[in-house]
Amino acid sequence: MSTRQPSPMRNSPARRPAPVRSDASLSQRAYHLLEEAIVTQQVAPGSTVSEAQLSKLIGMSRMPTREAVRRLARENLLEVRPKYGISIRRIDPGVQLRLLETRREVERLMVRLVARESDVATKAMLQALSSDFQTAAVRPDVLLFVHTDKLFNELCLSTCGNEFVVDTMRLMQGPSRRFWFQRSRDAEILVESATLHAALAAAIAEGDPNVAAHASDRLLDSAERFARRAIEEAGDALAVS
Repeated sequence: MSTRQPSPMRNSPARRPAPVRSDASLSQRAYHLLEEAIVTQQVAPGSTVSEAQLSKLIGMSRMPTREAVRRLARENLLEVRPKYGISIRRIDPGVQLRLLETRREVERLMVRLVARESDVATKAMLQALSSDFQTAAVRPDVLLFVHTDKLFNELCLSTCGNEFVVDTMRLMQGPSRRFWFQRSRDAEILVESATLHAALAAAIAEGDPNVAAHASDRLLDSAERFARRAIEEAGDALAVS
């Protein structure tokens, strides 16, 4: 590994395990653990790591780790470079802003579909997730938000009933989550984002597509504002240097 790259693995505080169902396959478990490790930057953005390092990090064998790596490459969180290793994508607020322009339109469609397709059990799960988001805002609790957000995303994708929406959203959710985590050191961002996610989950549970779409727009308005702030801060830092 190049000595110019950031340290690939970072020490992390004790944390709750990722929200993986007990009946999940090994590859699904590896995916959830590795996705969270990258989102929460236990693996540093811009670093190059090996499959063996990632296997050790999540405590799983090479085969399920390899499958998780392939999936995360499709989701724009890393790049597999034969003979060179696995490159963790850098975080760029300009890229994030362009991503949000696309995500706004697709997510609006997704939440409208979920509001329309949700049965009683799904609505109950959405209400429970809304409550967890509210708890994350009140405490505030970054890891509770990260876990709840992943569960919320997966529930929406499994409910919306449109495979093209699912494929497109998967390209954007991981990078969005990682960008958010980087910015969540600002308590304002954590509280505002968790509160708006709670409102979105509750709005979808109402079953009204228009109400859900409006709540989605409010969330994306907030995300875009924080992305623009990050761009301004990066410009200020360059000016000072």
